[in-house]
Amino acid sequence: MKSRRWFQKSALLLGFAFLYIPIIMMIVYSFNNSRLVTVWDAANSPTLAWYGKLFQNDQIMDAAWVSIQIAAMSATAAVILGTLAGLVLARFGPFRGRSLLSGMSTAPLVMPEVITGLSMLLLFVALEQLFEHWFGWSFGRGMITITIAHITFTMAYVTVVVQSRLASFDDSMEEAAMDLGAKPAKVFMKITVPLILPAILSGWLLAFTLSWDDVVIAQFNAGPGSNTLPMVIFSKVRLGVSPEVNALATIMVLIVGAGVVLSALYMRRAEKRRKREEQMAVANG
Repeated sequence: MKSRRWFQKSALLLGFAFLYIPIIMMIVYSFNNSRLVTVWDAANSPTLAWYGKLFQNDQIMDAAWVSIQIAAMSATAAVILGTLAGLVLARFGPFRGRSLLSGMSTAPLVMPEVITGLSMLLLFVALEQLFEHWFGWSFGRGMITITIAHITFTMAYVTVVVQSRLASFDDSMEEAAMDLGAKPAKVFMKITVPLILPAILSGWLLAFTLSWDDVVIAQFNAGPGSNTLPMVIFSKVRLGVSPEVNALATIMVLIVGAGVVLSALYMRRAEKRRKREEQMAVANG
């Protein structure tokens, strides 16, 4: 028994070390005063100079703002479409085309990003030619095309998350509300949505992160002036890593960590409130 616990603790520590030691090293080197990211300048470090230069870098700041806009729009649209798809797959039972809808909804999960990016590029090129031929208008590629392309693959993740939550969902409260005369639309907005809100929030955060992190699909569908932050970082890394990239990555880690902690606290409070309301309903019933 002791040997098993020792093995489990050792495996857990090794797993955490493998995941987080490189991130910790990157954060430490973001305070390095040397231009060489792998050489620590003990005499002049730590320093915040690279953070100041980062915020003065217009290219990175503009790319970060573009990425935030694209990720927010694609995540919001993916949550709306993915929630509807998950609801249909979880609640409507067998129907004609269910297998096709399920396969199409989850296909982007296993589809290589190169294929997705190339297919979306061909679609946008064909639509651009069609619009130019019939209406004399060429919309070009930019933020909108990247957003649409990101929706196509982030929606699949939201669908899986919401469908999994609805599969284990207790619909007794919905049935009770409809027995009391509530209409289906009101039941959905007042009961179903609040109860599955943690899954919807998780899907939005996942979609936002995937869109923010994407390089391949954005590279295929980007246009002039629509370079995302990962594209800019990738171009800089190929020419040599700058300490500014370490500072930027550190800020991103802190933002993501804060978002995860806040969402976890919110979902914990929502779950406690839901259990408390269920207990009150049972006691009053």
